[in-house]
Amino acid sequence: MTLVSRYLEANGMPTVIIANARDIVEYCGVARLVFTDFPLGSPCGEPINGDMQRAIVGQAFDLLESAAEARTTVTASFTWGAGDDRKGKIFTAEQPFREGEDHDAWIRQKALYKKLKEEGEA
Repeated sequence: MTLVSRYLEANGMPTVIIANARDIVEYCGVARLVFTDFPLGSPCGEPINGDMQRAIVGQAFDLLESAAEARTTVTASFTWGAGDDRKGKIFTAEQPFREGEDHDAWIRQKALYKKLKEEGEA
């Protein structure tokens, strides 16, 4: 969505992204972002919580109307009802990202991609 947003902006259509992967979305350089500190896949709020979802979309419309400069980020004024325990389980011993040979192969592929990118071939 970030690339679509940048394309639309470049062609005169203002956009707002609602996202919960702030570092990635800001890195892509979108014009306006409403950041929600929620689990991935739930940027607009908790399931079946229509009031929260409407309020977050409302914040996006407000940002569309009021953003004074490019690359404006606003943090949504909500917290995830189930708490932040999920954050402690990302890439930990209880929930590893990759292990053993799988991890080593991933690191090799990552290094190869970086090398090809530096050489202009990726």
